[in-house]
Amino acid sequence: MKLRKVTAASAAVIALGLTATACGGDDGGSNGSGSGGGKKITVGIKYDQPGLGQKTPQGYAGFDVDVATYVAKKLGYEPDQIVWKEAKSADRETMLQRGDVDFIAATYSITPERQEKVDFAGPYLLAHQDVLIRADDNSIKSPKDLNNKKLCSVAGSTSAQNVKDKLAPKADLQTYPTYSACLSGLQNKAIDALTTDDSILAGYAAQEQFKGKFKLAGFKMTNENYGIGVKKGSDLKDKINKALEEMVADKSWQKAVEKNFGPANYQYEPAPKIGEIKS
Repeated sequence: MKLRKVTAASAAVIALGLTATACGGDDGGSNGSGSGGGKKITVGIKYDQPGLGQKTPQGYAGFDVDVATYVAKKLGYEPDQIVWKEAKSADRETMLQRGDVDFIAATYSITPERQEKVDFAGPYLLAHQDVLIRADDNSIKSPKDLNNKKLCSVAGSTSAQNVKDKLAPKADLQTYPTYSACLSGLQNKAIDALTTDDSILAGYAAQEQFKGKFKLAGFKMTNENYGIGVKKGSDLKDKINKALEEMVADKSWQKAVEKNFGPANYQYEPAPKIGEIKS
């Protein structure tokens, strides 16, 4: 940041700005230790997933954000010591390997391929691939009922193709740029169903403008074990696992689930046991 001469009157404004920056933003460094006592801890989240990780004018919100905030607290960091960074799906392993973030909580499914590159604490949520349909639609009662239905596929996602390949070969895939676009299509009946992780679907359906308009089918077509990613070999893994166990024990985990997914009537799974990966 370039320094400029300032008047005494504007000095206070700048001081306030610096204070706001310290309350968590996109800038700022990380001490990299994740053990408390340092100035900041940097955490990767999604910015565009309501109910899970979303950047809003009021700050950051969602279940992943609540989990990450709780974990950071147990590591010795107050909320105003957290620097949030956007962790897009394709960038997550690279961000951890480069040390851009201390840990990532961003609908990050634990897979053997990813475990070759990074370590995972958790899992802290067991999600499933599901479909979202209109609340008044009773024609889709099983995956096979998606045959001859218009199924929304977000560009770059494999979820809808998986349904077509394995469960409903006659499904009519419709590619939309975003989940929000799919929801609009679902609302105006341009499409019949949207598929991805049930936690993500619940987050979207829980938004104020969509309450009561959609429902989850409850098909549970896959298991998605959400973990917290850390750099390979990091001692943070054990510390985060301990924090997650404490979050479940003191009921903070359940409260976070109900707060973020409750409006969608999400039938969530009980908190998974640390290290228990369901295939």
